[in-house]
Amino acid sequence: MSGKGYVYKNEPLIFELSAPGRRAYSLPALDVPASDLAEVLPEDQLRREPAALPEVSEVDVVRHFTRLSQRNHGVDLGFYPLGSCTMKYNPKVNEVVANLDGFTGVHPLTPEELVQGALQLMYEMQGYLAEIGGVDEVSLQPAAGAHGEFTGVSIIRAYLEDRGEGHRHKIIIPDSAHGTNPATAVVAGCRTVEVKSDERGGVDLESLKAVVDEDVVCLMLTNPNTLGLFDENIHEIAEIVHEAGGLLYYDGANLNATMGYARPGDAGFDVVHFNLHKTFATPHGGGGPGSGPVGVKKELADFLPVPVVRKTGDRYFLDYSVPKTIGRVKSFHGNFGVVVKAYAYIRSMGPDGLKRVSEDAVLNANFLMRKLARDYHLTYDRICKHEFVVSGVRQKERYGVKTLDIAKRLLDYDFHAPTVYFPLIVPEALMVEPTETESRETLEAFAEAMAAIAREAAEDPDKVTGAPHTTFVKRLDEARAVRQPDVAFKGDLEEK
Repeated sequence: MSGKGYVYKNEPLIFELSAPGRRAYSLPALDVPASDLAEVLPEDQLRREPAALPEVSEVDVVRHFTRLSQRNHGVDLGFYPLGSCTMKYNPKVNEVVANLDGFTGVHPLTPEELVQGALQLMYEMQGYLAEIGGVDEVSLQPAAGAHGEFTGVSIIRAYLEDRGEGHRHKIIIPDSAHGTNPATAVVAGCRTVEVKSDERGGVDLESLKAVVDEDVVCLMLTNPNTLGLFDENIHEIAEIVHEAGGLLYYDGANLNATMGYARPGDAGFDVVHFNLHKTFATPHGGGGPGSGPVGVKKELADFLPVPVVRKTGDRYFLDYSVPKTIGRVKSFHGNFGVVVKAYAYIRSMGPDGLKRVSEDAVLNANFLMRKLARDYHLTYDRICKHEFVVSGVRQKERYGVKTLDIAKRLLDYDFHAPTVYFPLIVPEALMVEPTETESRETLEAFAEAMAAIAREAAEDPDKVTGAPHTTFVKRLDEARAVRQPDVAFKGDLEEK
């Protein structure tokens, strides 16, 4: 295209910066014999015409993509209180460690004797997670939390089948559960049964007793749950399920509240998954990468995926001899780079540091909860753990301002919105998780923004329902954007 300097919404696009002959690169002369592509590629895969690519200078390319990157919000730019997702700041030392040549240069098919360092890291990581979770053995294979759930439930089903109880097909899930829990249960071939929450936000014991029977595979539970509340009856819950022959599965999404203080295995959980991309501070969001290791009590260790890293003498090796394994659940050995970052985090924090993480996460959440409770409805008025849920039902009923409007208006205050409309049992829910990495000043600024939006909802609701006003892209139709994505540029071009 010509270089006339067209703009889209007052900003030049990369194609409109194009001018014939401009290059963002220079390559040396070819120092190997040139090959005829027709000899190595099928006829139908040969390009007949040059690709219609923009011809631009290096500085134009850098500025264009830097501008695009600055339109995104991330933890390196601002507060990201996305409840249940634990969008904490990721220490850069983790990135430095993961980028060491000895890790980035390893191929998964490298002979074991040449990757003893990597295997040692994996072996020690299995041990660290087992200690933190209160379990006996760990697999690092699962690629994310939901994948960990599927692996854990598959282990439980294989264990029950081996015990002669393959008829069990029912998985109990609280009404406050993450959406991945029922999805996992169905994919694993089970039927889901919902159990209600009590007035304190925990599992209702009478409802649980009513659905527990000889067909139960397990109860999938997050503790603290998605309301940010620790279930005070966890030992009795475990007893009810175990007496019926079922097992207890721990969704580790909210482990950031309890590290060093409460181990799931000690509370009666048989299987635990860990979200390394959440609790253990590796980059999270944008689709990955993640890592969801699974830990089990010794009774289920024979069913772990293969391989598991073992040690004999001074040698580390990949053990494929797990007697009743469910098989491999991930190519090679999981998302190794994420494991390295989480390993660096655990080693740099140490036991006392991990406890401090839990302390600060809980302190920040309770501090912020009390400030927001002045203007928003607090459904469960009790001490929370690492996150909490308030409701915009007051703003909706009185002024016609919905939770979605509040979330959009927050963008004008340079804050990412909390998780909205989840958990489903709280109408107009705003699920806030400040994490331990945010300062008091940041939390107070967020609370002030939420208070200002509450005042706007009462005094000028149109300002809130029409938000955002200052972002490059205004309010989108979220449902249509997901179902009918349009990734081709078709905007109007205006000549300067």
